[in-house]
Amino acid sequence: MSAQKPLLIELGTEELPVKALPELAQALFDGMLAGLDKRGIAYERGHARPLYTPRRLAVRLPTVALRQPDRQSEVLGPYLNIALDGNGQPTPALRGFAAKAGVEWNALGRVSDAKGERFVHRASIAGVDTASLLPEIVREAIAAMPIPKPMRWGDHDFAFARPLHWLVLLLGDQVIDGEVFGIRADRMSRGHRFHFAKPVWIGSPDDYVEALRQAKVLVDPIERSASIRTQVEAAAAAVGGHARISEDNLQQVNALTEWPRAITCSFEQAFLRVPQEALISTMEANQKFFPVLDGEGRLSAHFIAIANIESRDETQVRQGYERVIRPRFADAAFFFDADRKQGLAAMNAGLACVTYQQKLGSYADKVLRVAALAETIAAPVGVDPVLARRAAELAKADLQSRLVNEFPELQGIAGRYYAAAAGESAEVAAAIDEAYMPRFGGDAIAPSKLGQVLAIAERLDTLAGGFAAGLKPTGNKDPFALRRNALGLARTIIEGALELDLWALLKHAHVEALQAVGRKDMDSKLEAAIHAQSRGVAVDQMQTAPLPSFDRANVDELLDFILDRLRHYTAEQGVPAAHFEAVAALRPTSLLDFERRLKAIGEFVKLPEAEALAAANKRIGNILRKAEDEIPEHVERSRLREPAEIALAESVEAAIRETDAALAAHDYMAVLSRLAWLRQPVDAFFDSVMVMAEDEALRENRLALLKRLHDRFVAVADISQLASG
Repeated sequence: MSAQKPLLIELGTEELPVKALPELAQALFDGMLAGLDKRGIAYERGHARPLYTPRRLAVRLPTVALRQPDRQSEVLGPYLNIALDGNGQPTPALRGFAAKAGVEWNALGRVSDAKGERFVHRASIAGVDTASLLPEIVREAIAAMPIPKPMRWGDHDFAFARPLHWLVLLLGDQVIDGEVFGIRADRMSRGHRFHFAKPVWIGSPDDYVEALRQAKVLVDPIERSASIRTQVEAAAAAVGGHARISEDNLQQVNALTEWPRAITCSFEQAFLRVPQEALISTMEANQKFFPVLDGEGRLSAHFIAIANIESRDETQVRQGYERVIRPRFADAAFFFDADRKQGLAAMNAGLACVTYQQKLGSYADKVLRVAALAETIAAPVGVDPVLARRAAELAKADLQSRLVNEFPELQGIAGRYYAAAAGESAEVAAAIDEAYMPRFGGDAIAPSKLGQVLAIAERLDTLAGGFAAGLKPTGNKDPFALRRNALGLARTIIEGALELDLWALLKHAHVEALQAVGRKDMDSKLEAAIHAQSRGVAVDQMQTAPLPSFDRANVDELLDFILDRLRHYTAEQGVPAAHFEAVAALRPTSLLDFERRLKAIGEFVKLPEAEALAAANKRIGNILRKAEDEIPEHVERSRLREPAEIALAESVEAAIRETDAALAAHDYMAVLSRLAWLRQPVDAFFDSVMVMAEDEALRENRLALLKRLHDRFVAVADISQLASG
């Protein structure tokens, strides 16, 4: 093995974009490895990972070969029938090939393939020193980086995420001779902007992390993140609480600091009357602070800020952070107080003036549709329809609030506070918030049944309205988030264990949406006619067509759309596609029942009989589809001839009797487990019985027997989908 030494590349810049920083560091790291691989330069990655701070991107590898290995080159030339003339002398084609290779033609080798024998030039290419290739590799890696908004500086033609100020290129203890963006490579890095405002000598790549630590820079993002977390947790504990540390906020703070130091801050207790979600949103999204919660998860009057400096006067730093947060809290308090003074009823009345969608009317129109749906859904799942309607009637009122206008992410959350302040029941107030759940991928569904009813009603109307208004998703475009709504609807029904006829609910929502679109269309035509008449234009008598009421194909399309989102979701959960398709083939309109069948299939495939029965069902399905005779509903025992068909008929009838109760109870695994006993008589039947007998009566009776068997299996799922091949 050739000699190896550690490698260090550091690009020193002005402050890099926070959200893009981890991705930029990873891209530089991956690009360097790709460049080494491309040139056959051996290296050991070990535990190496991207290193970065706001002012630098770095790659450090434990060992990199100092030289490329020698390579064997083989260039194929012309075939003998083209290369040599009738006298065995070289043709111009061969002479040209040899001249290009730089050798005499008779020094060339020969090789044979399927087309015959041909000339070949083999040569050994000496490897190049890694040091001479590294500048080019770095430039290639930089060129491949996903720069969000490239910047130019000075009078240069090149561009990067931010201007480059220094460059470290070390292979072992040697500086690589090269430049990037007009900056010559050196071994001098830079420390913290304030704590160590001078160059930092890097003796070798192995010294890098510790040398910067001594210069008040934690260049390893994992070490820096752990330090932030530890400091924040300790600071929160010191004031009797625990810190709320979201991964997104932690990552952004990590990308803002080189030498993080926690500062415990506080604010006036009076601000705690404001919904804590608004205060937390302000602290995290706007200021990158960490809120401190009490033992019950309520916001305390403390927060933790992370300074990028070790201050000699921490009081001034603390006061600065507190001064920054106070105006935003004051705004939130003003909005909250003004909203409560206005009242939920006034906010709700204002929805009539806000367009939900041009073809679907105002938000007030949507509220009426959702309220009717919620009332329909409530009773079957054990929820008071009066409460469901009331919650739906108030669920969008907060869209007219000042607080939601300032903090859009508080939709529903603000409504919960305002409903409670208005004296609404705790159940109704909570449901207004829960109607938005799940808010994002991985979020929980609404915890209460009333909240689940409202969440389902809201999504049913959104889906049916979106389709009726021609807003079906295309490609990556989904302006009404119909895909997310479909999955949220499916998850709420399944995880909430709600026994609902989804097709019937979609029909209800579809009819209401169609009529809403029809009414808006009629209103538009009437308005146009009145406008025309006002200008003296003659208008024919308007014909008022009845409002559309129902389109079965569109309801089926809505159901298919929801099942398609469920298909993607279950695949992400590890459910094989064949399992899903086996159940989807039956198109169950109860998603809870769909889930039960899916789980039963997951257990059934573990049985030793599963594969053979799946193949048999596939065979039976093919036979039944091809049958030209009308298949009788019942099997005539008097027409059973062969011992194998008699045995199968008896086994099938026994299995049907013994699974009736389990099927009625939706115990699908019990049904499939009992049907698994049929493997032996099914195999024996196909081994010795000719189904398509010439005798019409025998043929029809055997087809009836197979149909009885097939019908019982597909009462659970189309297990033929599980057959391989």
